[in-house]
Amino acid sequence: MAIVEGLTEFLPVSSTGHMIITQAILGMQSTEFVKVFTVSIQFGTILSVVVLYWKRLFQSLQIYYKLAAAFLPTAVLGLLFNDLIEEMLESVVVVATMLLLGGIVLILIDRFTKKATLKDINDMSYVKAMQIGFFQSLAMVPGVSRSAATIIGGQFSGLDRKQAAEFSFLLAIPTMAAATLLSVYKNYKIITSADLGVLALGNLVGFVVAIFAIRFFVNYLTKHGFFIFGVYRIVVGLIILACIWLEVPLEIQ
Repeated sequence: MAIVEGLTEFLPVSSTGHMIITQAILGMQSTEFVKVFTVSIQFGTILSVVVLYWKRLFQSLQIYYKLAAAFLPTAVLGLLFNDLIEEMLESVVVVATMLLLGGIVLILIDRFTKKATLKDINDMSYVKAMQIGFFQSLAMVPGVSRSAATIIGGQFSGLDRKQAAEFSFLLAIPTMAAATLLSVYKNYKIITSADLGVLALGNLVGFVVAIFAIRFFVNYLTKHGFFIFGVYRIVVGLIILACIWLEVPLEIQ
């Protein structure tokens, strides 16, 4: 589960969707601890962003203001629709459908995004930052992909692919940290001392894998765009829908 999280968190393929699919394939029950584990191991992937982009984080205070503006829409909408989001997290059908539709969007998106008009992330207005935040809020639906949504939002806001990816990764820090802290706060009573080792190992694995995934993705996206990821999403979505149609047991117990 941690390897899947590290590989997919920053790729435009939906980490949440892949975690749900992995859980279903492995036949894991959706216990309270499993739910906490799948959210809390995001902390390791957050650290990978801090390690890779620490210079940007200490460059100026402007980046923090822009990240706060971008985080706001997700924070508000996440609190308003928390129950609905948790309900959708149990559905493999929702994941498969969103993977398929999102794949079509990724194949077509490079034709519609405009050329970069900003030289740097700090040149982006607060309105544009919030616009990216609204794009990110779409990823509350499992299978949409936070990375894809925010990078596309960044390109529509005037950033180039590399800048949009960088802002997307940095925006993951407050977004995923908030989700992790909220999950742990709600469920800390069920975490035993024996569970701490599992959580630590999950975060360590996610951290290491995410570092390699980020480096690969930035280089690939800058040169080639989203097309291959769109194809991948469509193929995976169709396979899952076919399994469901053939009554292969994939629903989370």
